[in-house]
Amino acid sequence: MSPSDFLDKLMGRTSGYDARIRPNFKGPPVNVTCNIFINSFGSITETTMDYRLNVFLRQQWNDPRLAYKEYPDNSLDLDPSMLDSIWKPDLFFANEKGANFHEVTTDNKLLRIFQNGNVLYSIRLTLILSCPMDLKNFPMDIQTCTMQLESFGYTMNDLIFEWLDVSPVQVADDLMLPQFVLKEEKDLGYCTKNYNTGKFTCIEVKFHLERQMGYYLIQMYIPSLLIVILSWVSFWINMDAAPARVGLGITTVLTMTTQSSGSRASLPKVSYVKAIDIWMAVCLLFVFAALLEYAAVNFVSRQHKEFIRLRKKHRRQRIEEELVRDSRGFYFRGYGLGHCLQGRDGSVAEGTTVFAAPASIAYYDNDSLRKRFVDRAKRIDTISRAFFPLSFLIFNIFYWITYKVLRHEDIHANL
Repeated sequence: MSPSDFLDKLMGRTSGYDARIRPNFKGPPVNVTCNIFINSFGSITETTMDYRLNVFLRQQWNDPRLAYKEYPDNSLDLDPSMLDSIWKPDLFFANEKGANFHEVTTDNKLLRIFQNGNVLYSIRLTLILSCPMDLKNFPMDIQTCTMQLESFGYTMNDLIFEWLDVSPVQVADDLMLPQFVLKEEKDLGYCTKNYNTGKFTCIEVKFHLERQMGYYLIQMYIPSLLIVILSWVSFWINMDAAPARVGLGITTVLTMTTQSSGSRASLPKVSYVKAIDIWMAVCLLFVFAALLEYAAVNFVSRQHKEFIRLRKKHRRQRIEEELVRDSRGFYFRGYGLGHCLQGRDGSVAEGTTVFAAPASIAYYDNDSLRKRFVDRAKRIDTISRAFFPLSFLIFNIFYWITYKVLRHEDIHANL
C-alpha cells in the first residue's frame, strides 16, 4: 500500500473518520498530556503588567481511530496540513493578552501519529500573558507570573488536561533575561474553572522571577545618593556666600525632583508605596532640609541687626521720655502744681520707662553682639556637617536591612 493510500484509509474520506467527534465519544474523557519548551522569555513590562515568551507547546492524546498496523513504521510524521483532518483539543491560554503563530518559512507545526493511536501535536507560539505584579518591594522584588492552559468548549466530562510526568516545563540553555533571573523551581498545578456552562479543565505553571537591581543602582540609587552628598557641600561654604549656597541648594532640589519623576515614569500608577518611592522621598527630604538649613543660618546670622535696631529705638524713646518729663516738671513747678506730680506715698513721679532693653542688648556692644550671633550661625553649620550624614547613614542601614534582608526572606518563604 502506498503512503497516500494508507493515509486516505487512515483519516481520509474513505476512512469514516470524523474530525468533528472527539475520541471515545460518549465514553470516558480524553486525557491530554501537555508540556512546553520555553525558547525565549522576556519583555516583562510593569506598566501593562504582562510578559512575552516564545514556546513550543506539545500536546499528546490517544485517538483509537488512528491506530494502525498496515504500515511498518512505529510513527508517522505528517504534514501540518493534515491537522485539519483530525480532532484536536480546544486548548487556549486563559491569561493571554496577545498571541501569534509562526509561518516562516512554513507553518511551525508538527504532527506525529504512533501505531497505538497516540497523537503528538506541537506548535510554536509567541504569547503575551498577563502577570499581575506586586511592586511594594520594587526594585528588589520577586514576581510570580502564571501561564494557564484551559479548555474552551469541552467540559471535564469530555476533556482533561494534565502535565507530562517527566520535564513538563523545559527552558533553553542559553535563556537570559535583561532584568530578571528565572528561578529553576516552577510550580505546576491545576486551576479548574467553574462557569455557568460547566466545569472546565485547566492546568497552570508559575514562573518565579527575581529582579536584578544593577540597572537601578546605576541609574537611580547611586545618582540620588551623590546628589544628597552634594547638598552637604553647602555646610562648608561661607555663610556670606548666599548666591553659592542658595544656587547649590536649589540645583540639588530640582535635580532630585527630576530624578524622582524619572523613577516613576516606567511604573504603573499604583496606590501603594514602593521601595524606590521611599528612597526618592527621603533623598528629596534631605536635599530640601539642606536648603532650609542655610535659610536658618542666614536668619540667625542677621539677628544682631534687629537687636541693634531695637537698641537704637529704645535709646531714642528714652531721650524723648526724659525731655517730656523735664518739660512737664518745669511747667507744673512754674504754676505751683508741683504737688500734682507727687504720688500717694509722697514720692515724686519721674515718668516710667516704656521700653526696657533686653539683657542680651544691654550687656553687649555692637561688634560683640554681631560676633555672638555669627558664632551661633556657624555652630548650626558645624552641627549639620555631622547630623546630616549620620542621619542618612542610619536611614540607609534601616532601608537596606528591611528590603534586602527581612522582606526578601519573607518573599522566599512564601514562594
